[in-house]
Amino acid sequence: MPDQDRYWDCVDQAHQASLGGRREEALAWLDEALRLNPLGAEAYSSRGEILWDHGHHDEALRAFERAAEADPSFLAAQLNRIEILIEEFQEFENALELCDELLRLAPETAEEAEVYYLKAKALFYLEDLDGALFLLKRALKLQGEVAVYRGFEGQILFELGRFQAAMDSLSQARGLEPESGHTLYHQALCLEHTGQYARAEDFFVRAGQLEPDVYPEPVRISDDDFEAAASQALLSLPEAIRSYVENCPVLVEDLPDRELVREDGMSPQILGLFQGVPATDPDARATRIDIDRIVLFKRNLEKVAGDREELLEQIQITVKHEIGHFLGLDEEDVERLGLG
Repeated sequence: MPDQDRYWDCVDQAHQASLGGRREEALAWLDEALRLNPLGAEAYSSRGEILWDHGHHDEALRAFERAAEADPSFLAAQLNRIEILIEEFQEFENALELCDELLRLAPETAEEAEVYYLKAKALFYLEDLDGALFLLKRALKLQGEVAVYRGFEGQILFELGRFQAAMDSLSQARGLEPESGHTLYHQALCLEHTGQYARAEDFFVRAGQLEPDVYPEPVRISDDDFEAAASQALLSLPEAIRSYVENCPVLVEDLPDRELVREDGMSPQILGLFQGVPATDPDARATRIDIDRIVLFKRNLEKVAGDREELLEQIQITVKHEIGHFLGLDEEDVERLGLG
């Protein structure tokens, strides 16, 4: 018979050690808890949370799975299991199935809202933005104002190109949690897409100060340097490929326009785009050839690099990638030919 009092004391000691940043001590207390009670779902779940925080994703997932097996009604472990599958393993379909299993258990209001939130995240990564927004609104209706939910709502609305609505949601999220890097960063994205570049820069800086590893500040370079990097990408192509693309200009724009985002379904954060008819298409040499072009989105590319050197490299990668699409290549062929 497990010594439950001692078990819970070990779990509590582990919690205190974890709060104090003493990871190894916390794990040792949880090992002792599990020695006392090998089916201790709480101890397994706590172990998973600590391992996840320190980047041990496979071990963390196993711990959450053990917790769920030990006590299927312990929803904290179930929710952690689903979230790590989404965030670290990109197992979105599996996550959706697990969410539906939890909903069949008729969880309490708070847990039900969290399940809808996690389902919304999975659908977001599967590019079902409307479905994600619908489920997130259900989570908000159930639970009321939650900063993370409102912030995610703003992110979805931004990706849908509904920039003012996104800004409204993000402002609500920031009212609930002022020091959120996620919220400030997405407010910055909305601001630059509505032409408020100077104000956007302030928000990018503040987001970077709060979470520098997640939201580094954009790397800005002059238009001339940017165009020079794009030209260099063309010059570095094999001669046989260059002859194909000599009539396909590479243009630079700050950001994709509203038509591309709202009507064509492009992400506002797209790096580059080939517009026209692929060279391998029978129509390529016909009258539509004059619309062929590659477009680079300068401000988006400046946000995906850690420094100037990385930005210049990313410009070249994007140019070559879009040239691959101009040549009618699929993603695998693009990578095989070194154009990815």
